[in-house]
Amino acid sequence: MEIHCEGDSKRRLFYFLGTDEQAIIDVVSNRSNSQRQQIKAAFKTMYGKDLIKDLKSELSGNMEELILALFMPSTYYDAWSLRHAMKGAGTQESVLIEILCTRTNQEIKEIVHCYRSEFGRDIEHDIRADTSGHFERLLVSMCQGNRDENPTVDFQKAQQDAQRLHQAGEGKLGTDESCFNMILATRSFPQLKATVEAYSQIANRDLLSSIGREFSGNVERGLKAIVQCALNRPAFFAERLHHAMKGAGTDDSTLVRIIVTRSEIDLVQIKQLFTQMYQKTLGTMISSDTSGDYKRLLLAIVGH
Repeated sequence: MEIHCEGDSKRRLFYFLGTDEQAIIDVVSNRSNSQRQQIKAAFKTMYGKDLIKDLKSELSGNMEELILALFMPSTYYDAWSLRHAMKGAGTQESVLIEILCTRTNQEIKEIVHCYRSEFGRDIEHDIRADTSGHFERLLVSMCQGNRDENPTVDFQKAQQDAQRLHQAGEGKLGTDESCFNMILATRSFPQLKATVEAYSQIANRDLLSSIGREFSGNVERGLKAIVQCALNRPAFFAERLHHAMKGAGTDDSTLVRIIVTRSEIDLVQIKQLFTQMYQKTLGTMISSDTSGDYKRLLLAIVGH
């Protein structure tokens, strides 16, 4: 027994998590996030060492990013991803959109709180410093976590909102951006779905293509993400995953982030839609785009 306690980090890890990489993959992929938090606490109790630091010393590259993501509490991982997207030179706007435009009010409020308690920073302040214009306003609206969440749809209001969106965009010269922001930031997702349906009857084209004609750049991508989430959130993530892997090179950070953050929410539906949308399974695409333990762990999470 003594040898395990005195040994290097690898010996400690293998004693604790299993004998080899495959054992670690099995342990990590077959546990929920809350169970992984318990594993972390047990490790610290047994060894007086931080499991994450030990893992970091043994891992590198994509495998390190994936394992660290899996061992972060879900809210912390979202907050950490946002902080990372705004830290240093350049901003990864796609990460801000992917998280802030798709989470529930409860999730947003927890992320904002965690961002302050863990990083000692105000997320709204960071967003204002890192973005500008209509995109900044959209993200500030999103991080209020104040969207209406009443599941009942008011079809009359959907008609009125559709009319207003049409008048604010296609129906006039120039675009009234604040009208789009107000409706897309405050209405519940089921309400927005009804609005999208009413809009295509009024405008003879769908709201997504109108947004494409009226807006450009990050604000266009943000508004579209909200509409896509209202219509079908798993399809939005399936499209993001496909985009991360198609063409030359893989956007591994996006691949890791979506698979880890959705694994206990809607990954089953994302997989189904992925197959319908792209005529190949998510697992097949991951297999051809990744390799080694990283590939094995991703596939174990995806259940391929």
